[in-house]
Amino acid sequence: MIKRPEYISKGDTIGITAPAFAPSIEPYSLMYGVAVKKLKERGYNIIEGPTVFTGDGIGISTDPKVCAKELVEFYTRDDVDAIISAGGGELMNETITYVDFEALKSAKPKWFLGYSDNTNFIFPLVTISGVMGIYGPCICHFSKAWEKPEDDVFALLEGTGTSFTGYDRFVRPRPRTSPLEDGAPRDEASLEKVFSVPYDYDADKILVSYDCVGGKAVKAGDSQTLSMSGVLLGGCLDVLEHLVGTRFDNMKKFNEENPDVIWMLEACDFTTLEIRRSLWNLREAGWFDSAKGFLIGRPYGAFESNIMGVDQYNAVTAMLEGLGVPIILDADFGHLDPQLALVMGAKASVTVTGNDMRVDYLNG
Repeated sequence: MIKRPEYISKGDTIGITAPAFAPSIEPYSLMYGVAVKKLKERGYNIIEGPTVFTGDGIGISTDPKVCAKELVEFYTRDDVDAIISAGGGELMNETITYVDFEALKSAKPKWFLGYSDNTNFIFPLVTISGVMGIYGPCICHFSKAWEKPEDDVFALLEGTGTSFTGYDRFVRPRPRTSPLEDGAPRDEASLEKVFSVPYDYDADKILVSYDCVGGKAVKAGDSQTLSMSGVLLGGCLDVLEHLVGTRFDNMKKFNEENPDVIWMLEACDFTTLEIRRSLWNLREAGWFDSAKGFLIGRPYGAFESNIMGVDQYNAVTAMLEGLGVPIILDADFGHLDPQLALVMGAKASVTVTGNDMRVDYLNG
């Protein structure tokens, strides 16, 4: 059985560490301060690792050995009740080189929250260590005005909710720019005003769902309900495809022990062709042998893209329709906000009708 960490509550301590990217430059360094203030106002104590404030690494916060040591230390410390990653990034795979996931089996389980490059830790935490993790926003995200997505994250951390739905609107891909103007004041009140704003929604959420009866993907009707039950598992495809065949690939044993898996997958920088190739890779490696369904988040780099006839939809259906299970695309998680945080390793039931998606956790 995959272990669920204890829920946290006011007065507990959240540790923040940077096993991938560190918010050591603007605007992230400024967003970080606003986010931490909000967590403290919610009633939490904060312990910050030195990696959060470093930026001397190459493509990462600092030396991967240092990142790994701090991450494991935070995970095993008695005075840290949960961990929120300082950020995503690009090279956290080098950090986990120095993480012994077999040894973490004997540690007291605790919640780890992060997404994107943090797939490198959450995925083997579930598949090797046998502990649930939350695929959701990193610390700087909480500098914004809190809306339902932020409340949902803490409902998972605090154990106040077991059923969650998607969101009606989302933010289309746009250049990543700083909201701070040159010469803008950096005092606390000014920073809160700049960063504490709601999402700038500019598009209606439309789920694209397929019922793969007979191994052929057929688009579901607006009133048709698709459902799947199993253990939630997945993360960022940009990361997952590089774990295949490494010592962090425990999927053969995991599938034997968990015959029903709901895969949740999303892509950051991948083109449509790279999405298609990575899904082929995971499929041929046997990762999807226990799949009972797929939730595919809106892709960042490949959104509304078409390369040589391959778009964000057939890149997926062409590789997965032969598995004969439901496929839900453009779901509310990943690199296009808002994100619906999901508990990796938890047993869940997912139902989708039209543009409505509901996730019900079955083991508390």
